[in-house]
Amino acid sequence: MRKAIVLGVACMALAVLAVTCKPSGDGGKLPVSRALEPYRAMDFGHLVGMEGFSDALLKMHFTLYQGYVANTNALLEKTRALVKEGKAEGPEYAELKRRLGFEFNGMKLHEYYFGNLGGSGVLPKDNALSSAIEENFGSFENWKADFIATGRMRGIGWVVLYQDPATGRLVNTWINEHETGHLVGCVPLLVMDVFEHAYVTDYGLDRKAYIEAFFKNVNWKVVLQRFGVEVKEADFPQPPRSVQPGVPKGEEARPAKTEKPSTETAKSAERKS
Repeated sequence: MRKAIVLGVACMALAVLAVTCKPSGDGGKLPVSRALEPYRAMDFGHLVGMEGFSDALLKMHFTLYQGYVANTNALLEKTRALVKEGKAEGPEYAELKRRLGFEFNGMKLHEYYFGNLGGSGVLPKDNALSSAIEENFGSFENWKADFIATGRMRGIGWVVLYQDPATGRLVNTWINEHETGHLVGCVPLLVMDVFEHAYVTDYGLDRKAYIEAFFKNVNWKVVLQRFGVEVKEADFPQPPRSVQPGVPKGEEARPAKTEKPSTETAKSAERKS
């Protein structure tokens, strides 16, 4: 009897091993860490031809974004090298470390911004985000009015619709430049750039007209996904595309060049903006 029990336990153990040690689809290998890989500029060339945004404006904006990527990589490498050399106590290290938040957030905010453009500007009704907006603001119109008013404040920076995952609260927030005003632990859902370089080429100082163009091109599918809502392609109409006068056929859809500017070039361009 004891022998039968021991044999039974041994069979169960082998069965457990067979289940838990079953090879995964990738051979059971752990994913390779990308922690120390340089950041790479994302390609947003599909936005070229978007209604209300000229090719010149978008391509210039892509170049500025690429500068933030390059500067982020340069700062990370430089500060890492200074630590290895035992030079982390001096003012050079301190100033580079302070600058990192500006460049890194400049990179990430642009990725959120470009990522939530290229849509039809239509938020489907009867979904969790629509319900959350109504709960927090009373109506979609109230939320939009608050977002626009935040975007028309004097200054340069960003407007971010944040969600506090701890409570579900939604807040339209002003971010000064790139690094001041973020709500710690909150999730960015919708991001709008209100630095002059985002609109002055096409709209001069008319930020109101730029914001109207922004809303016409919001990709609510992406915003819903950030909120954690499953979406269907059929729920979203196709975004309008503009053909600009004097542009040869097909030229409006050509992606921007992806070469990275030097650190000095990027800083110079940002100062001018």
